[in-house]
Amino acid sequence: MQIGVIGLGRMGANIVRRLMKNGHECVVFNRTPDKVKELEKEGAIGAKDIADLAKKLSKPRCAWVMVPAGQATQDMVDELAKYFEAGDIIIDGGNSMYKEDAVRAEQVGKKGIQYLDVGTSGGVWGLERGYCLMIGGPEVAVKYLDPIFATLAPGVGEIDRTPGAEKLGTAEKGYLHCGPSGAGHFVKMVHNGIEYGIMQAYAEGFDILKNAGNLDQKEHFDFQLESVAELWRRGSVVGSWLLDLSARALTENPSLSNFTGSVQDSGEGRWTVQAAIEEGVSANVLAASLFTRFRSRQDHSFGEKLLSAMRNQFGGHVEQPALKS
Repeated sequence: MQIGVIGLGRMGANIVRRLMKNGHECVVFNRTPDKVKELEKEGAIGAKDIADLAKKLSKPRCAWVMVPAGQATQDMVDELAKYFEAGDIIIDGGNSMYKEDAVRAEQVGKKGIQYLDVGTSGGVWGLERGYCLMIGGPEVAVKYLDPIFATLAPGVGEIDRTPGAEKLGTAEKGYLHCGPSGAGHFVKMVHNGIEYGIMQAYAEGFDILKNAGNLDQKEHFDFQLESVAELWRRGSVVGSWLLDLSARALTENPSLSNFTGSVQDSGEGRWTVQAAIEEGVSANVLAASLFTRFRSRQDHSFGEKLLSAMRNQFGGHVEQPALKS
């Protein structure tokens, strides 16, 4: 199947590679030409601009937008809408605010263009592990693009099989049509809000282990945190991919001296808390984890360094470098 991919950053480029690896044809564009040339060498068809990309796509044309949320995404949707026609499909695979999806879907829908919002999780590991895809928009477009979603999502052997999960349809395969426009990004928003809470729990737990030498007793503990993390990966009820990444980070640098502990937030955590307020839902853990990230930009604990390390491990996010004393 043929598809255009716009935005060849850490995730966008690997989405192209995973698709091409499985026989799909990708027409690619990036504002930095070097990234286009790099993927051309790997078999992609390069485009010099959006008009060129639209020209090189066969109808019905499909374009996957993987650029930063907000104005950058809006500008790209506007640009695509100039060249796309009725029956074509625009996919926003970034982390847009779900309320923006309904507006964009209505905007491009006036020309008969279909719009999908696809919350995409998998970070820099997606090429190898596959991506978890949370999809919103018209069912006809979702069904048409099923070969693309099936390729990007984890395949057999890449995820654990849950007994009886086949009753859940494509969810068991790692992708799901969640509902109408905005539903995909709403589910991804809550996913990332939960991620904040899980990361915070690990960070606080390891911070307690790190400071066990300060206990007011005769015997003081000096734990090897990388060994504890590795231990918990084996049979523990707190095992998870984030724990796997924590173990990796601690093994690479037990002191996490290459991180300041200043932890950024990319928007979804804030939106999740805002949604909880609008719904009247208690979300104490998620709210606290978000506020901790705000506070981390003032002073830093070991736990906050681990938060930075986890973000770097799963998404390649680089916080500001540690200051030398």
